[in-house]
Amino acid sequence: MRIRRILPAVVAAAALAGLGLTGVASATAQGVPTSVTPSECKQAGGMPDLADNLCKGGMHNGEAVD
Repeated sequence: MRIRRILPAVVAAAALAGLGLTGVASATAQGVPTSVTPSECKQAGGMPDLADNLCKGGMHNGEAVD
């Protein structure tokens, strides 16, 4: 009998915790401009173009180089 009362509370708490985590993840991933160092650009397979201040190619393609 006690389990029947506790189980819905546990499920509700887990659901709220899950919604909170996904909300934080989506909020941090939206529209955050990033910049990389020239060495980070090279390590990711790109080539830093210091004339345009962009990383060209690789994982950081199109990101600003600082």
